[in-house]
Amino acid sequence: MGGVVHTIFINMVPVVKTYQRNNFFMQKTMTQLPEIKLVGITCRTNNAHQFESDPSTNKIAATVQKYFHNALAEKILQRKNPGTTYCVYTNYESDYTGDYTYFIGEAVSSVEKVSEGFETLTIPAQHYSKFTNHPGPMPAVCIDMWQNIWAMTPSDLSGERAYIADFEVYDERSVDHNNVTLDIYIGIRK
Repeated sequence: MGGVVHTIFINMVPVVKTYQRNNFFMQKTMTQLPEIKLVGITCRTNNAHQFESDPSTNKIAATVQKYFHNALAEKILQRKNPGTTYCVYTNYESDYTGDYTYFIGEAVSSVEKVSEGFETLTIPAQHYSKFTNHPGPMPAVCIDMWQNIWAMTPSDLSGERAYIADFEVYDERSVDHNNVTLDIYIGIRK
C-alpha cells in the first residue's frame, strides 16, 4: 500500500487501524452486519467510465443526479432511516475492474410494497472492512477512499474481497458537501 498504518490495541486485539497515504487518512474497523433491505434505482457500469465528466458515459453520476434532483428518496415507502443513503456496488462481473450494478437508495423495513420505478436489493449478512474518512469535499473524498481501497492487499483488508456487495453510507455527516464524512463497507470472505 505504501502508506503508514497506526493500530490501536484494546486488550491486545486490534480495534481500529488508521491508513495514511499521500496525505489522505481513513480508519478501518472490522464489523459484521445483518441483512439489509434497500429500495432505490440502479445502473450497470464499470470503473473505466467513472472518472469521465460526460454523463452519457459516467452512469453513476447520472444515476445520483436523477435520484437527488427528482427527490426519489421521498417516494420510497417504509424508510428505516430517512436521509441515510446507501450507494451499493453489486452483481460484480469479476472484480472491481469488471462491470457491476450500481444501486442508490435507502434501507427499508419491508420490500413487499415498492413504488413504481424503484428496484429492491437485499444485501446478505456478511463480514466487512469498514473505512471512514476524515472530513473533506465531495467527490474527492469518495474517489480518494476507493483509490486507496483498490491499492490494498488482502492483508490490508483483513481478508479477500467477497464481491457480493460493497457500499457507501451517507448520513448526517454528509450534509455539508465540502466537509463530508462517509463510510465504505467492503465485503470480506470469512
